[in-house]
Formats: sequence, structure tokens, C-alpha cells
Amino acid sequence: MKIVILLGAPGSGKGTVASRLAATDNTLRHVSSGEMLREAVRLQTPAGGEAEGYMKRGELVPDELIARMIAELMGSVGQSCTWLLDGFPRTVAQADMLDGIASLRGSEVAVTILLDVEDSVLVDRIAGRRVCPKCGAGYHVKNIPPRKEGICDTCGADLVIRKDDDTETVKNRLAVYKEQTMPLIAYYRARGKLLSVAGTGPLEGIVERVRQAMA
Repeated sequence: MKIVILLGAPGSGKGTVASRLAATDNTLRHVSSGEMLREAVRLQTPAGGEAEGYMKRGELVPDELIARMIAELMGSVGQSCTWLLDGFPRTVAQADMLDGIASLRGSEVAVTILLDVEDSVLVDRIAGRRVCPKCGAGYHVKNIPPRKEGICDTCGADLVIRKDDDTETVKNRLAVYKEQTMPLIAYYRARGKLLSVAGTGPLEGIVERVRQAMA
């Protein structure tokens, strides 16, 4: 199993890029810690109930909780795919945990790709995000609009703004990212496993730059 980490601030496009890549290559698997957590909250699993309070406040979910979910998922899939990790690790401690989890599976992190985006662009992107509460499809009012405003293309449900995308929570999430996640840049650079790509411009251009960085 090859592991590729997509690193970047909230709104940098990690999930969108990973989804586009996985949709065109069946050897790639997009693994989003955020989606795992939101599904657990929706189902009100024990882990979901524990994580819900942290998510509502825009805080990082405890390392052990995320690592437990990642380890269980990694143990359920085959070794022939490439994982595109989106949202994990978020701290150096989580990166160390990931190394341990991967080692037990005979794998390691191949490369970490940093999507470089200015703060002003990030805030605009997050403010425009919409999600389908029924099927989970994601949209943006400017960049990825649905065919009919406010309605999911896939299932026809009314689109909503995620609770962790409101203005105050976004500001807190960016502050948390700068304090706790940015040290990962130095962590992976020191290991020779960091590549930075521009995360702005046309989406297909960003996707192609990430694809080339993975090669």
C-alpha cells in the first residue's frame, strides 16, 4: 500500500482534489478523516458522540480517536491501492502514529503534497461551500455550483452549510491549523517527503499538478 498525504489549510481543496483523482483512477482511494468523523456523528456511534463536541467548536479531535479509525480502515483494505489521506495527520504526534500504523501493514508515507493557498482565498472558499445532508455530495456556490441552486445534483436534497463552516468556526480552524498542523511541513521536509504545489487557479490544473507530484 502506498500512502500519499494531502496537506493544507481548511479550504485548500484537499478533498476536492483527492476525489477528482480517485474518480479517474481505480487504484487510488480517497480517505478523508473528516468524512469518517461526520458519518460517525450522523450515526451517533460511540466515537461519533465523542467527536461531535470537538467538531462543533472547530477543535481538533483527539489523536487517539482518529488513529483508531485509520487503523481499522487500513486493516480492512487490500495492499494494492494508493491511499490519498485527506485530513490526517494534522499534527506531528499524529504523523508519528501514522508511521506506526503503516509500519504494521508493511507500508510507509511515500510523499506529502502541500496545497499552498493564501488565507483570503481560503476564507472565500469555505464561505461558499455547500454539502448534501443526504448523500454527502459537496459543492461550492462559485467553483462547483449545482445545476439548480441549492439542490443536490445527485439526489435532489436541499444543500446545507456544514456547522464547522460558519464564520467564527472557520477562523478558529485556521488558527488551529497554523498552530498545530503547519509544523508538519518541517516534519516531512526534514524527511525529504514534502512537495509544495500551487492550490489556486483552475481546478483541473491543480489536480494535474498534484498528479505529477505523486508520480
